[in-house]
Amino acid sequence: MAQGAPIARRSHVVLPDGPDMTGEVIVAIDVGGTTMKCALVHPHGRMLHTERHPTRPERGADAVTRDIGDIAAALAEKARTDGLTPIAAGIVVPGVVDEANGIAVWSANVGFRNVPLGRLLNERLGVPTTIGHDVRAGGLAEARIGAARLSSHVLFLAIGTGIAATHVMSGRAIVGANGTAGELGHIVVRPGGPRCSCSRHGCLEAVASASAVGRHYSERAGRTATAADVARLARSGDRLACQIWRETVDALADGLATAQSMLDVETMVVGGGLALAGQQLLEPLRAGLHHRLTFHKEPLVVPAALGDAAGCLGAALMARRALETRR
Repeated sequence: MAQGAPIARRSHVVLPDGPDMTGEVIVAIDVGGTTMKCALVHPHGRMLHTERHPTRPERGADAVTRDIGDIAAALAEKARTDGLTPIAAGIVVPGVVDEANGIAVWSANVGFRNVPLGRLLNERLGVPTTIGHDVRAGGLAEARIGAARLSSHVLFLAIGTGIAATHVMSGRAIVGANGTAGELGHIVVRPGGPRCSCSRHGCLEAVASASAVGRHYSERAGRTATAADVARLARSGDRLACQIWRETVDALADGLATAQSMLDVETMVVGGGLALAGQQLLEPLRAGLHHRLTFHKEPLVVPAALGDAAGCLGAALMARRALETRR
């Protein structure tokens, strides 16, 4: 979304504690449905090199997997050429992830079906490789070094094409018994509402994601619009856009109130494309959440701070923690 208050981007962040490992780097890749964001990250948090590559998932999961391996190997080789030593790799992907076994279980966006990414990349790179969930990694980064770094109980909400969340307690992202914790987008907030990709009706994702905002306006106005268009039109006083924006905020407030009842967090961090609307989204969302809470303590609701670097930084955090555990 181009309009609205911009989210802060940091060119340098500092990872918490740990020994100084000058000259050592972590290979980090955030695999998205459209783009792979890639980096060499110093263990203390400086992104020494970044690059982007198209994912092109239409070629199939095998081709995407080969590309991830090639890109990771090239990053490791660049590190060595620059006099640096790659000590670990962190790869984060969308969908369902078995983090303990390094398996990309399922991803509609990329086509993964039980791909053993951890084993494949460990063999290719020769360094310990950690596989994680993209939103979980982003939430971990925001909780430890980003917008919620002073809080020990954090909910990170990513509102983009879909809606996903991650709960971070004391610097650890909660995975759940089956690796699917954080699917806030699939709680039903409007029974009988729009059909969701999961096949149910009225899920938060089907009502209040960025893609849903654009779709709802397009259907009712009879012309194509994106969420960015709806935000701009709402600011200019367009009646339909204002109505859809209110409906979106109301649904999000219902979802966050449910989350707070279950999780009791200190800080909620709102990221993703829709969050680029800034205070146009956050102010009414805070007010809506305030009116819905009774005896629960109201959390801070803040914008994400790390932008699209969060996934790579989170991947580096996961890889560093796994490395330290092995040591």
